[in-house]
Amino acid sequence: MTTALTRSDVAPVASAKRRRRAPGWLAVLPLLVFTAVAFGLPALAILDGAFTAKDATTGATSYTGANMTASLHGAYLTALLGSVKLSAISAVLGALFGLPLAQAVASSRSRALREAVLTASGVLANFGGVPLAFAFVATLGNAGVLTLHLGLKDSGWDLYSFWGLVLVYLYFLIPLMVLTITPALDGLRAQWREAALNNGATGVQYWRHVALPVLAPSLLGGFVLLFGSAFAAYATAAAMVGSAVPLVTLQIADALSGNVLVGQENVALALSLDMVLVAGLVMAVYLPLQRRSARWLDA
Repeated sequence: MTTALTRSDVAPVASAKRRRRAPGWLAVLPLLVFTAVAFGLPALAILDGAFTAKDATTGATSYTGANMTASLHGAYLTALLGSVKLSAISAVLGALFGLPLAQAVASSRSRALREAVLTASGVLANFGGVPLAFAFVATLGNAGVLTLHLGLKDSGWDLYSFWGLVLVYLYFLIPLMVLTITPALDGLRAQWREAALNNGATGVQYWRHVALPVLAPSLLGGFVLLFGSAFAAYATAAAMVGSAVPLVTLQIADALSGNVLVGQENVALALSLDMVLVAGLVMAVYLPLQRRSARWLDA
């Protein structure tokens, strides 16, 4: 025997389902508000300021593209390209040195060693700023301990240079790469290596034709993360090299504080927008490849 449901019977069921779903949306609401306040408002302020010019005489403001044009010429363009070059080289080297270390950790049978390396990597990846600059100045500066003991100054070593800054950045980028790529290495199936070896492949061929193609998007993701960390770094470079190495973050600080020219605050916002566009371009390349890698590693 069957009974037909009336509208009065269906309505309470639908209402109960809506009540059960409501707490989920309410839980996300604080996060959305925080994101809008912490990220949305600054982004709108940068976008508005980058295209705003203020008349020094009358104080009137108007929208213009002069700030963006200025940010892509002269010393500003040199600083932007210098930051891109420094970040790209540091990220590539960090990925190249971090991958073998992460593989050694992932393949180790010692849980204590794995936890120790990952814990140390987590600490070192967040060690930066003025303390890191001071540590390297005291160790490898012109009067540093190792510089004097090893006679590095006589061989032309200069910490306060482009390559000196690359070395300092690698101190926190390599541990960051270890933390980033280790989960992807854990996702490699042991059966893939066994199948390759059973079919006559060597270890090098396995890495070349199986492991690295699968890991390529994750490696690119690690590169993007390292690039972003180096690209946005300010305190370490400011404390160690100052204006000796042209970097966009240092130019932004000078423009905001008026150290070089007065009234360049909006140019600094235009430079910040340039940084956002560079980061967005890199992420646009990374995201499609990351989705492709996830299908393999999660299979």
